[in-house]
Amino acid sequence: MDKDLSIIIVSYNNSSLTSFCLKKLITSFNKSKISFEIIVVDNGSTDETVKKLKEIKKKNNNLILIENKKNLGFGKANNQGIKIAKGRYILFLNSDVLVEKIDWVKLINFLDDKKEVGALTVKVKLKNGQIDPASHRGFPTLWRSFCYFSSLEKVLSFNSFFKKIFGGYHLLHLDLNKIHEVEAISGAFFLTRKKIMEKLGGFDEDFFMYGEDLDLCFRIKNLNYKIIYYPYLEVLHFKYQSGLKSKDKKINLKTKFYFFQAMKIFYQKHYQKRYPFFINFLVNFILDLKIKSYEKNWD
Repeated sequence: MDKDLSIIIVSYNNSSLTSFCLKKLITSFNKSKISFEIIVVDNGSTDETVKKLKEIKKKNNNLILIENKKNLGFGKANNQGIKIAKGRYILFLNSDVLVEKIDWVKLINFLDDKKEVGALTVKVKLKNGQIDPASHRGFPTLWRSFCYFSSLEKVLSFNSFFKKIFGGYHLLHLDLNKIHEVEAISGAFFLTRKKIMEKLGGFDEDFFMYGEDLDLCFRIKNLNYKIIYYPYLEVLHFKYQSGLKSKDKKINLKTKFYFFQAMKIFYQKHYQKRYPFFINFLVNFILDLKIKSYEKNWD
């Protein structure tokens, strides 16, 4: 039987936090009229994640667990969930996102009423109370990327005029307290329509980690759908528990490798045709230097 919502979560070696967030998510549906299922795809965890997930599954019939023997990457794991999802809507949710007071009926009704909306995120907040910048982005054009990596975005975005010029990557000129259209949102909380995922074939599996949500937004926009930031509901993202800011040197280097690899894939897929040979050569040269430096040093 079809459901209103399928929630897809990819888990990997974060047993305690994943279990905690999953239990809170299930509780958030208490007294809700929304029919839902939760699909957890474990990407070859070597800690107690699978064991704890199986314990939760015993108590919840609407939880489906897919166990991968190895880490297949974020996009491929989500695509496994998409293939079996029965919901009209699909929510991609990070395993480190705490959902407590989401009004699921309000979100579903919003999408039912706004047929032009292809994807939506709520206010994704970090532990410091600030919004997760990855959840409210513009596409990384060469100018925006330059402003971000050179810190011009941070230094020169001190008024609305300069925010629009230098803060385009994170759309700093827009009011975070009002509903508005954005270009890209994060896979931390990414609500979309199943029919769109089926039309697009899900995530591009060339992206192993990072960039797949950005690419998905780009393709959704190309279908002439809007992507909406909806700040009247919020979740908490326990970001940086692993990855780019990991204290484990090997994990940190591997993550940076995948980060810059994703940048290269995205650039070549969506922007390379727009620029002359010299610009493409320079961009690819810089990205290759980054990629090779991290790959060489993680052993």
